[in-house]
Amino acid sequence: MTVDRRALGFGNSERAVYAADPWTTRGRLYQEDESPTRSDFQRDRDRIVHTTAFRRLKHKTQVFIAQDGDHYRTRLTHTIEVAQIARALARALKLDEDLAEGVALVHDFGHTPFGHTGEDALHEVLLPYGGFDHNAQSLRIVTKLERRYAEFDGINLTWESLEGLVKHNGPLLTPDGVGTRGPVPQPILDYCELHDLELATYASLEAQVAAIADDIAYNTHDIDDGLRSGYLTFDMLEEIPFLAGLMAEVRARYPHLEPSRFTHEIMRRQITRMVEDVIGVAQQRLSLLRPESAADIRAADRVIATFSDAMAETDRQIKAMLFKRIYRNPDIMRIRAGAAQIVSDLFGAYMASPKEMQSHYWVDHIAGLADAPKARHVGDYLAGMTDTYAISAHRRLFDHTPDLR
Repeated sequence: MTVDRRALGFGNSERAVYAADPWTTRGRLYQEDESPTRSDFQRDRDRIVHTTAFRRLKHKTQVFIAQDGDHYRTRLTHTIEVAQIARALARALKLDEDLAEGVALVHDFGHTPFGHTGEDALHEVLLPYGGFDHNAQSLRIVTKLERRYAEFDGINLTWESLEGLVKHNGPLLTPDGVGTRGPVPQPILDYCELHDLELATYASLEAQVAAIADDIAYNTHDIDDGLRSGYLTFDMLEEIPFLAGLMAEVRARYPHLEPSRFTHEIMRRQITRMVEDVIGVAQQRLSLLRPESAADIRAADRVIATFSDAMAETDRQIKAMLFKRIYRNPDIMRIRAGAAQIVSDLFGAYMASPKEMQSHYWVDHIAGLADAPKARHVGDYLAGMTDTYAISAHRRLFDHTPDLR
């Protein structure tokens, strides 16, 4: 996909007419005075960065348990990489960079310890009580669970930031009210009763670039971490034509490059080609749609910021390789089984004796609750844990804790 460089934004031009406008935001659930020095989207981004949930990301697994090595991505470093790519895309497309960055920074708040393994385990034990969804948990964190302000729970983000958090992967409902990916999680429905996030429409283009930035970031850094770990080899990458082409390009230009530099040269090209592909597709679709406002983006019948058909096939091939070689590798699966046991053991222990949740702010009130609301509080507590905290909590309560190495 080719890019019209003359039409790009480089941070020195006005926003496009279809960009989200921070000066005409739909506002916050709780009215606040405006800041004299920052737009509302800047304030959202700053609030996100200063949360407890953001700091916890540094000790939450992306793919490899952090104790396996200091250089593997954590949920925090992944989030920073997503935000960097989202901001680059937003700048090129003349969007509001602060909103795109904010959505990127908050998109993984709801993830549990131990990556998707922890999420799957927590969903399993919470199934009788509505299950667990990390997007819904992210919304709970920023609207209920962060306790920083005197006048409200959560961090009182703007409608646009919350919309981006909930809908960055597309509408949650069809126009007829049917869930596009199954039933909409109850926490999202509950919040929409107070502050309608219009679940049947697309999100802003800022949220869309944050979503595709997530794919670009983890497709790239999971290959990098896979090579570092030894689960991937350069020969395995040769099986994917796109990656084989990048490697041939690097070898031709730098025939005697050491492996670490060779890896980086591949990764930087991969990010660049994917970002440029998204920009080219977005420019093409915007030229056909001719939106006059952010509302026109939301009302469109398809996503604007996405891969071309060719790059989407490459994306599929990369994901298939990562699942086969890393995510489903027997060594990783053994570690995942141990991590799942830690989460399920802790859930059972806290349901039986809520006072064991020593740092939960509502611990003195939980014991008398019915199982469903008690389970939701236990789920909140577990989802908020870092890997290290979960392991130490398990060691305190149980005689044997699985070895996650």
